[in-house]
Parts: sequence; C-alpha cells; structure tokens
Amino acid sequence: MSFRQNESLVNIDSAEKLVRIEQGKGKKDRIAVLPESLLPELRDYYLAYRPKVYLFEGQDGGAYSVRSAQAVFKRAMEKAGINKKIGIHGLRHSFATHLPETGTDIRFIQELLGHHSIKTTQIYTHVTDVSKSKIKSPLDSL
Repeated sequence: MSFRQNESLVNIDSAEKLVRIEQGKGKKDRIAVLPESLLPELRDYYLAYRPKVYLFEGQDGGAYSVRSAQAVFKRAMEKAGINKKIGIHGLRHSFATHLPETGTDIRFIQELLGHHSIKTTQIYTHVTDVSKSKIKSPLDSL
C-alpha cells in the first residue's frame, strides 16, 4: 500500500480512498477507509486552512488536543440529534458494526481495526437486526 507525498497529507491516499492513522489507540498505526463523499469537503478544507503537519491542527498549529476533539464530537452529535452517551471511540464501534451489513468480510474488518485476535473484532462487530434480516438459508439457493 503506497501513500503519495502531498505536503502535510502524506497519510491520505485519495486514489485508494484510504487514510493512515498514526499512533491511534494503544499507540497503533491503522488504516481507515476514506469516504468518497467526504473528498470534496476535505479538499476545500485543505485549501482554506493549509495545515502544516496535521490535517486538523489546533488554533496555534500543532496537534489538535484530545479535549478539543471531544468538544467537536459532542457538538456534532448534538447537531445530528444523537442523544447517546458515547465518546469518540464509539465511532470505531459503530463503524465496525455497520461494515458486515455492507458485506465486508470479518477478516478485512479485523485488519482495518488493527486487531491481532478475531475475537476482539467480534466484540466490535455487534450483529444488528439489519444484518440478521439479510441472512438467507442455503436451502433457498437450491
């Protein structure tokens, strides 16, 4: 997997629709899927703010603080009308929960999440009613 050098955006591969996240939870590097629908807004943001090192930088440059990221997340949840008590890490669980609904193989989800054990991935990928409703009996294909 290659990531093209583009000033401060070395970890974004818009052609492959991937983002490399360095030193995430547990100090692990991970790969995330970059939604194609987000690319135009991301490009506009980059042109408007010209970040130097991090894609999203604090007011004085440098890394965005955890507290600021949490505040942005909380405001976004309020705007979306989501009243659940979850933190930013809840996005990871939600993402993993919905991937099987789109037909993503559990082993690929394991790789995306950076898990060594498939058991850890299974904790993240809760089975939803939508997933259960898509299950077809093998007898139906006879």
